[in-house]
Amino acid sequence: MRVLVTGSTSLFGGTIVNQLIDRGDDVSVFQRHPSGIDVLEHLGDVADADAVSGAVTGVEAVIHVAGLASVSGAWETFESTNVIGTRNVIDAARRNGVSRFVQISSPSVAYVGKSLIGASAGSADPTTTRGHYATSKAIAEQLALAADSSDVSVVAIRPHLIWGPGDTQLIGRIVDRARRGRLAIVGTGAALIDTTYIDNAADAAIAALDGALDLGGRSFVVTNGQPRPIGELINRIVMSAGIAPPRIKVPYRAAKTGGSVAERIWERRSTDSDPPMTSFLAEQLGTAHWFDQRETREALGWVPSVSLAEGFTRLAASYEA
Repeated sequence: MRVLVTGSTSLFGGTIVNQLIDRGDDVSVFQRHPSGIDVLEHLGDVADADAVSGAVTGVEAVIHVAGLASVSGAWETFESTNVIGTRNVIDAARRNGVSRFVQISSPSVAYVGKSLIGASAGSADPTTTRGHYATSKAIAEQLALAADSSDVSVVAIRPHLIWGPGDTQLIGRIVDRARRGRLAIVGTGAALIDTTYIDNAADAAIAALDGALDLGGRSFVVTNGQPRPIGELINRIVMSAGIAPPRIKVPYRAAKTGGSVAERIWERRSTDSDPPMTSFLAEQLGTAHWFDQRETREALGWVPSVSLAEGFTRLAASYEA
């Protein structure tokens, strides 16, 4: 297929592009900065409707990865990239005869702050989401799925906590805080959470693309299907980087209260840096969130190819290198 991938400078987007190339698809990319990938490249911002339209012209399918992922920031910034950007990409896809559209979403679009234990995907609901990121992604998913029709099949996938070698969002932040002695376990560290190794997340996105004509209008949470205590996962991450596991523990309620205070301070400071804790981050670190993967695997015809154990072996090797 002739496939456009937005946001290919991210680890996730770049992995999708490389997998599509490896299997023989005709791939083009769209993002703000050069990706370094040897494909047709369009540079621009997803908030620029004209730039998006030019990139979408002539393709059969779109995987929309581009988005702003952060624990803090002004609503207007999230709205511009995640909401207006998604509207521009889906509108351009409909005008240009795209038949398959995969929206990369997030499980946070259906998260209300309570533990998720073997949960189903649930419906995206911006009225109950926690924080600007989740709210903007919920609106974006609703916009995308509302465009599903007999002309363009739209599928949303929600990879949960993507990680792997080269990841600067999850792995990079955890390792950086551990090196500076500022990494803490929230609560007991026993809350079960699931994650998604990068190769598996990319495989699932491509499976959604291939099956889009039969899956239009549906959303799926994607994970490795191997929930582990959050304390164990954090320890394995930092040990992969050659760092001793953190010894600091912060009670859940203290972390959540402190996170709320930090959010308000950071909003007034108008800084690009992230606060050390937010209420949403405290919830993510202190409550269980793992998902029933049976529907996802059956519908996509997909299973993870890289286990957690293999993923951590690869992560450790990347730090050794």
